[in-house]
Amino acid sequence: MIVTDWVKQLTRLRGYTDQIVEDANAVIFTFGSYRLGVHGPGSDIDTLCVGPSYVNREEDFFFILHNILAEREEVTELQPVPDAHVPVMKFKFDGIPIDLLYASISHLVVAQDLDISDMSVLCNVDEPTVRSLNGCRVADQILKLVPNIEHFRTTLRCLKFWAKRRGVYSNVTGFLGGVNWALLVARVCQLYPNAVPSMLVSRFFRVYTQWRWPNPVMLCAIEEDELGFSVWDPRKNPRDRTHHMPIITPAYPCMNSSYNVSTSTLRVMMEQFQYGNNICEKIELNKAKWSALFEPYLFFESYKNYLQVDIVAADADDLRAWKGWVESRLRQLTLMIERDTYGKLQCHPYPHEYVDASKPCAHCAFFMGLQRKEGEKIQEGQQFDIRGSVDEFRLSINMYMFWKPGMEIYVSHVRRKQLPAYVFPNGYKHPWNLRLTPCQQSDKLLHDNGVACQTESGAKCLKRKTDSNGENSEESRLEKRQSPTRSESVSPEIISCKLSSTSSGCSTSDLDEMNGLTEGNASYNSSNISSCSREDIGNESTAGSSEVSNGVDDNPASSQSDLCDDSKSSLEDEHADQNRVFQDRLLHELKPNTAIGVVRKSMNGVVDSETVQNPVISRLSLTSTA
Repeated sequence: MIVTDWVKQLTRLRGYTDQIVEDANAVIFTFGSYRLGVHGPGSDIDTLCVGPSYVNREEDFFFILHNILAEREEVTELQPVPDAHVPVMKFKFDGIPIDLLYASISHLVVAQDLDISDMSVLCNVDEPTVRSLNGCRVADQILKLVPNIEHFRTTLRCLKFWAKRRGVYSNVTGFLGGVNWALLVARVCQLYPNAVPSMLVSRFFRVYTQWRWPNPVMLCAIEEDELGFSVWDPRKNPRDRTHHMPIITPAYPCMNSSYNVSTSTLRVMMEQFQYGNNICEKIELNKAKWSALFEPYLFFESYKNYLQVDIVAADADDLRAWKGWVESRLRQLTLMIERDTYGKLQCHPYPHEYVDASKPCAHCAFFMGLQRKEGEKIQEGQQFDIRGSVDEFRLSINMYMFWKPGMEIYVSHVRRKQLPAYVFPNGYKHPWNLRLTPCQQSDKLLHDNGVACQTESGAKCLKRKTDSNGENSEESRLEKRQSPTRSESVSPEIISCKLSSTSSGCSTSDLDEMNGLTEGNASYNSSNISSCSREDIGNESTAGSSEVSNGVDDNPASSQSDLCDDSKSSLEDEHADQNRVFQDRLLHELKPNTAIGVVRKSMNGVVDSETVQNPVISRLSLTSTA
């Protein structure tokens, strides 16, 4: 074994006896989705290496073992992250992604049958080591505390798939990661110990839609111990009082596993929980099918304004490291913007990266949806000035100690009509196929039932005549939305069975049984960075709702006209090309002082352009004349 040979080599170099050299050992443990039995194809395998006290993390692990791995042909994409909250070394071994942690315990010889759940492994170790050990200890505790492991695994597979489809699966972005979802599901399993997975999925959304955050989710009582490590306790620790969505780990020392969650991401997750709850209620009434629950969230059809963060580097290896650093700081940009606008401008970071395959440079992009806080009054001429937020974000990015020439980022504002084609499926935009967010579905339902309502300003509500046959329009609409190839309801058990790589497959009898259960250094684009107009950011986030554009009026018809503009622009190749000029030049030109051309469209429809010099930052604007 590689790590065993590594420890023996260090033991010999440090002058230990031949007997100790022969007994020297390192033990590998798995945790995360692999340990819980819910991993799938392409999933990382979270591993922990436990070594003796004289083998340290800083030099022995991140330098000597790193060099040993770098020389092996099987190891690719090797990336050490020593300054992470939990120090980790990432790489691929024979194409399999590995996240390797290291813990040095106070044992001269590490036994092969080491019980990592024993409290003695925590004696005389530092905080990073405790956090590294906690991954394995938490996974073991979860499996001990759930009443039915197989039901827990099936439900967790289903909800992890749902979270990825709805864009709320990412710990680094401020949403929830694998251990967070496991703890939430485990708590629901405890509340409904006899429920089958289909019922557990439904109860999951019901429970967490009604959960009063920041009340913590705990699988067991918080354990105190004489070892003296800090545990989560908002009564004693002021910092713990600032946590928005505490999900407490069950192993000592108990910690909040969801400390990255912000008000922005909590708001988005609660909307998605409500969406899931609404669908499950309709499934129970036979008014919807399971496939409706797993429809992907159409992020790029949900907002009128976005921040685009382009990340470029000289080659793929540099981009991998640079992207990881920038991605880990994106949630700070969200916090800065909402702080500096006093919460009046809300951000929705999207945890997926996008790549323009037509570009030869190493590049990826992240996006963030922007909208005015619901109910916020609009005053003509007022603007959101977020230049200071972007400057502060730039300073935090500049702190990257491994920066290399060619590593740059570009932050720009784009309207929905200007989004690059590569963010859409098959690289083609369908602006007429819009989907409402959960907070707008009730308004859409009123329209479908024959009631057209204007904004909260108090305009008239006009009733239309319903069909004489009295058919339920919502029910027919749900049926129309079903794809012909997915006309039959698919239960979570079947979905998780398809996704799981731990089982050999589902038999026909298994599927029948499941169906039966279901039935019961950074530079910025300066031309697009300025103060943000409040008039330009609608109260609702998608077309079909009451939005205010350019501060002209507060008429619901404005959103429909915007939809018409979107449809029209998609049919005009010339206009589409104009919208992509900025992105094309941005990704072609990587020199820090290169002039970038930006196309703009004036109110009278005339298209002109201007040239901007990088890396000077001037304004970040959400007021667009496009």
